[in-house]
Parts: sequence; C-alpha cells; structure tokens
Amino acid sequence: MSGQAVGAGVARDITMYGTPVLHRPTAQVTDFGPDLHRLVADMFASMYAANGVGLAANQIGVGLRVFVMDCPDTTGGPNVVAHVVNPVLELPPPPRELAVSGEGCLSVPGQRGEVARTAVAVVTGVDMHGEPVRIEGTELVARCLQHECDHLDGTVYVDRLTAKERKKILKAAGLAPD
Repeated sequence: MSGQAVGAGVARDITMYGTPVLHRPTAQVTDFGPDLHRLVADMFASMYAANGVGLAANQIGVGLRVFVMDCPDTTGGPNVVAHVVNPVLELPPPPRELAVSGEGCLSVPGQRGEVARTAVAVVTGVDMHGEPVRIEGTELVARCLQHECDHLDGTVYVDRLTAKERKKILKAAGLAPD
C-alpha cells in the first residue's frame, strides 16, 4: 500500500487538548517537498514514541491536513500502516450502522470515552509524493480513520461527548480546572 512508514523521524511533543491548533481546521498541503517528507517521518516517530495507533499533524503542532496510522485490523488482517495527505472521509449513506466503543487520544492522555462512529469508513487522498491513496476500513480501522479526520477538522473525540462527560475526562487528564 502506498503510504507506508518512512525513514527515521524525530519524535516531537504531543499537543494537548486546549491548544488552539487542535481546535481549528487544518490547511491543505500544497508543497510536496522535503519538509512534508520530514513531517511524515516525524509524525510516525512521534506516534510510535507515544504508543499511539494514529496521529494527525496538528497533534504535533502543525496545522496541515496530514495523518499517519499503524492501526490493528481487528478483523484479523495485518495492521494498516499508512500516511494520508489531504484526506477526504467518506461514510456510508444514512441510515448508518454505528458502533459505540471506547476511544482515547494522545492529546487527552490516559483517558477514554464512549464514542459512536460508523462501522465502515473510507479515506481518499494522496501520499507525500502526490500519489493517490485509498484506505477502506471496518471496526477499529474505520474508527481510526474517522478520529484522525476529525482532528484535521479541529474536532477532538471529547468534543463528541456530553459536556459533563467531556469535563470529567479533561479533569482526569489534568487538562481542565478543578
């Protein structure tokens, strides 16, 4: 699959919930040069250093539409290892089958919340060389695709919870006032 992990990157600090770059839509990538290649390598290094299964560029403070993933396929296939630049999320038409499951985020460390997501998702975009990428996923892979695309749109999973649940999770993560 196009979009495999690339080169040795440098792990960067994860941006925490409440940082402005996490709460606004990211910009389309227009430059496919060495800076993008370095960003993708650093994103993989950052995701692995933080023991994540996905990471959006704004989670390391970069407001560009790029995400990486190394997500287990819970249907028994190999992990889906990819990077996608300028992703577009495609969900099934309504009525959609939703799966409610625990979800966590590197930007809200140590916490999980129950989030409803479609059981199937597709992302299209390009890789760092501008070559087309298409990832179809079910279960955990579908959840990861939706979670990372949410990040790029300025939404963190806790934003999908009730205000009470969000406050409880953010407080437990040390990201909200008492």
